[in-house]
Amino acid sequence: MSVATADHSGPWTVEDVLALPEDPRNRIELVGGALLMSPNPGIPHQRVSSRLWALLDAAIDAAGAPFEALEAVNVVLPDGLLIPDLVIADAIAADKAGATLGAHDVAVAIEIASPSTRVTDKRLKPSLYAAAGIPHYWRLELDPAPRLYLGRLELGTYTDRLVQVGERTDVTEPFPLDLDPAALLRR
Repeated sequence: MSVATADHSGPWTVEDVLALPEDPRNRIELVGGALLMSPNPGIPHQRVSSRLWALLDAAIDAAGAPFEALEAVNVVLPDGLLIPDLVIADAIAADKAGATLGAHDVAVAIEIASPSTRVTDKRLKPSLYAAAGIPHYWRLELDPAPRLYLGRLELGTYTDRLVQVGERTDVTEPFPLDLDPAALLRR
């Protein structure tokens, strides 16, 4: 832990977290005044993230949808600040954004589960994204094969639909997206 975090006392704020120096080894998020640290993603995670970003970007462009796909941006929630692996954000809000996006500007939060984030991505983050009113939460798990959980916010919680290798997403909201998770595998 850095000197900047060791010298802090009391609950953390979004402003405190944004004032921290860049940490090349960890992602630092904020939940309920406490820091949540996880190691930066490894190569397999980054490879899948880049491929998924490219597919999302192409689908947004093909649909002429008013969104932008972004990787690892700070999203301010009522209870802190999270850094989803990918977001689908309102394009106008993204153009005007500085260091953060508000949860109300995010249509889809996407997490790619790693061994160090699997529990957080499955249990903690969906409840925080749902409480913030983000309409969709998608979770991509890589092992033993890519599978995508497509969550849609209904009555304050996400209802998931599982899409496995050999199946199609066939998503219509917030824009048409039809992909097989196999497209995310290394060629």
